Parts: sequence; C-alpha cells; structure tokens
Amino acid sequence: MSQKTTEPTQMTHKQIMTVMVGLMTGLLLAALDQSIVSTALKTITVDLGGLNHYTWVVTAYLLTSTASTPLYGKISDLYGRRQVFQFAIVTFLIGSFASGIAHNMTQLIAFRALQGLGAGGLMSLTFVIIGDVVSPRERGRYQGYFGAVWGLATVAGPLLGGFFSDHAKVLGVTGWRWIFYINLPLGIIALIITSAVLHIPKIHREHKIDYFGAFILVVAVSALLLGISVYAPENGWLTAKTLIWIGAGLVLFGIFLFNQSKASEPILPLRLFRNHTFNITSLLAFLVGAAMFGAIVMLPLYFQLVKHNSATLSGLKLLPLMFGIISTSITTGKWIAKHGKYKRFPVVGMVLMTISLVGLVSLTETTHFWIIAIFEFLLGAGLGASMQNIVIALQNSLDVKDMGVGTSLNTFWRSIGGTLGVAIFGSIYASKLTGYISSGVSTLAGKNPAAMVGATPQALSALKNNPAVMAKFTPQLQATILHSYVEAFHIVFLSAAPVTAVGFLVALALKEKPLKSTAEHAAAMQEAAGEALG
Repeated sequence: MSQKTTEPTQMTHKQIMTVMVGLMTGLLLAALDQSIVSTALKTITVDLGGLNHYTWVVTAYLLTSTASTPLYGKISDLYGRRQVFQFAIVTFLIGSFASGIAHNMTQLIAFRALQGLGAGGLMSLTFVIIGDVVSPRERGRYQGYFGAVWGLATVAGPLLGGFFSDHAKVLGVTGWRWIFYINLPLGIIALIITSAVLHIPKIHREHKIDYFGAFILVVAVSALLLGISVYAPENGWLTAKTLIWIGAGLVLFGIFLFNQSKASEPILPLRLFRNHTFNITSLLAFLVGAAMFGAIVMLPLYFQLVKHNSATLSGLKLLPLMFGIISTSITTGKWIAKHGKYKRFPVVGMVLMTISLVGLVSLTETTHFWIIAIFEFLLGAGLGASMQNIVIALQNSLDVKDMGVGTSLNTFWRSIGGTLGVAIFGSIYASKLTGYISSGVSTLAGKNPAAMVGATPQALSALKNNPAVMAKFTPQLQATILHSYVEAFHIVFLSAAPVTAVGFLVALALKEKPLKSTAEHAAAMQEAAGEALG
C-alpha cells in the first residue's frame, strides 16, 4: 500500500489572503461565464449563423459544469486539491481560447462544453480548498469574499457581455470574442498564484475509482438538465419528449444511488444522507439557487422590456443587488468568526429574499429606480446572508475525508436549483405573457379599434422574441403590451416568493453546532493524515 501524506501546517493571514486571490480569480472565471455569454448570444449567432441552435451555447456549458461538479469533489479527496484545481483552470482556459476562435456554431458548442468541464471544478473546489486551509470558526472572515465575487459577477457579466457585443471590433478583434479571451489573463494569474502558495496537505489513500458510477451520474444529470432547460421551454412541461428525458434522468439517478450502495469507493457516499446538516444545507442550496437565478434573469429583462434600457445599462442597474450581496457576505462572515453563531443568517436571509420578491410584485411601468434599488438590495442582502454561511454550516459538520465531495455536492444542488428555477420561471413568464397580451389586445380592440393599426397576428407573435416590433404599434397598443409585460413579471416574482418562504422554514430546522476552532481543525487534519498513513 503506497499511502503518504505531508504534515499539515497552519497558514498565516497573509498567506491565506494570497491563496484567496487565486481562488477568487478562479471562481470569478466560472461565475462570469454564467451571465456574460447570455448577453452576447444574439450577436454571436448573427455572426456565426445557426440561430436555431443558439440555446446550446448555454446548455452545453451548463451540462458539463453541473454534471462534473460532484466528480471534482471526490477526485480531489483522492488526489489532492491543488492538482485537480489547476487541471480545472487549464481545461477552462483551453475551452475559452477555443471558443474565442470558433468559426461556426458546432465548434462553439463543443468548446463551450469543454469550458464548462473546467468551470465545474472552479465553482466547487474553491469552497473545498478554503475549507482545508481555514477552520470553520475563522472561515467566515474569508468565505464572505466569495459572496463578493458572486455579486461582482452578477453585474460585471451583463456589463461586459453588453459592451463586447455592442462593439464590432475591439483592438482589431471581433467584439464578442473578447468575452472568451478575457478569461485568459485571469486564469494565468490564478495558475501562478496557486502554484506558488497553495501548499495544503496531500492525503493519498488506497482507492478504486467508481468509473461506472461516474458515467451513470453524468448521463443522469445530462438527461435531467436536457429535459428541464431545453425540451421543457421548447415543447412544454407535459409533452412526451420532456417527460421522457426528465423521467430517464430520474431513473438513471435511482440506478446511480443503487450503484453507490454497492461501490467500494462511491462517488457519493450514502452515509452523507445520515448527516442532518448535509440534508438541510443541500435543500437550502437548491432553494437559494432557484430563487437567485430566477430573479437575476428576470430583473434585467424587466429593465430592457419595460424601461427600454440597453443591455449595458440593465447590467449597471443591478449594482444595488451586488452591494447587497457583498455587504452582508463580508459582514456576516466576520460576525460568525467573532461569535461562532451561524444559523440566524440563513434564516434572516430567506426572510429578506421573500420580502424583496413580494415587493417586486408592486413594480409598474413607471416605478422609480430607487424603489427597485431597495428591493434589489434586500434580495442581494438575503443572498449574501445565506449562500456562503450555508457552506460554513455544512463544512463544520463534515469529516475531513468527505470535505471535497460534501462541499461540491452543495454547489451541485445550487446549480440544479438554478437550472430548474430559470426554466420554470421562464415558462411561467412566457405562458402568462402570451395570455396577458391576448387578453389586453382583445379588450383594446373592443374599446378602440383604431388603436390596432399594425397589430397583425405575426407581429403580435413576434413580441416574445423581438420586442422592437412594438415600435410600429400605436401608443395605446404599446401601453397595453407594456402592461402585459409587467403583469407577467408580477406572476414570476409572486411564484418565486413561496420558494424562499419554504427556505425560511428549512433554515429554521438547521441545527446550530459549535464551530471548530483553529486547533480543532488542525487536529482533524492531522488525524486524517494519520489514518491515511495507518
């Protein structure tokens, strides 16, 4: 048996902050690409052609990043964090460069899948590594900065995507290609920093990788996400194609769980489900993801459709959301480090998110931005108080040997929740918008037939994908359609509020456990190293 380890050593605050820069840079890469590409999709598809395949540019990235997330956690438990994290960075950079030089949609979709494969590691291992380096009691001081990265990416993604897609050429290169090239210097910085300072204990255990389980998991997640994010929006949730894909995903996931119960080295150790905190934080991550991505997608859409703002300006108007995430992420993290209590923050965070979503139901065509900004800030504050502190609670309850797989699964459930949230809320929006436009137009036609000039069935049908068509309508018809947009947004926000309300009840069930001190954390790392040698 060739088991070896290096002795754990306690890092200084300066060393930890240096590591943090590398980790935050890696996380920023993955977080940015969840929003920056969506903003530029229209420009990309016009340039490369293949408009009928444009959703796959996002879906390919989503599939590989989500499906690989739990695998990275397990593999890093076996082989060490730095090597696997750097593999994720290099994979992401190769995918980014290749996407930037793509000549057609088929190439771009394939390279985005490769990019997503790297992103899965960046999103999950960032939180795993900080869990190795810092004790749970001190982790809040540092982990709050990850919330700041998410907040920055929320605004910077649409801003950069809008800027690059609005410019035909930037430094002699087609504008949209820079949304991929911008990753290269950031990724190189992350590689240099992690190579220089990320020296954490390597605990090598005798292992046998469950390749069959890994394959079944990837196929199950892919089938489920295809049903949720592609076929449901295109064909409807109750159509045969959608139900077959979702059903196949669920059946395969059941086969995966059965396989894990028999595997000698499971990808997902089923003993984790006996951990109360693991179960509660997994459900919270799922609910936070659903509400977060659902709301963040809808707010820029409101600004563009109802307020007629550009993509760039819509991104700027998300600044209050960013400030909310950053302020509470950092503040609550420091409070936890000082007092050692964490349960109250996910509870309060869910309350703030629910209040914000209910408040957003009051939006109209003429609502002042400062009112919207208040609700945005509350939403961001709720996210900041919840998202990172859920991870602290989880990691405090995990054994060192399960730190990687347990933490990456939390990221996995948040991604699944986000995918489901975007798909469901998007479907609600589309169906309600169609109904409200039809009802509003019929009412207007009965009261004022002269206002219906230019309102052909083709023009009205095109409104969902091309709001610019509305410019040809009469002022009365434009006002009716704008009101339909607003009413559809109301239903979406009203539908999202119960999700966070359920999250509040789940957060109340979270058990407060004493956070491990630096000495206790070091002892646990030493014990894990001893077990590996043993």
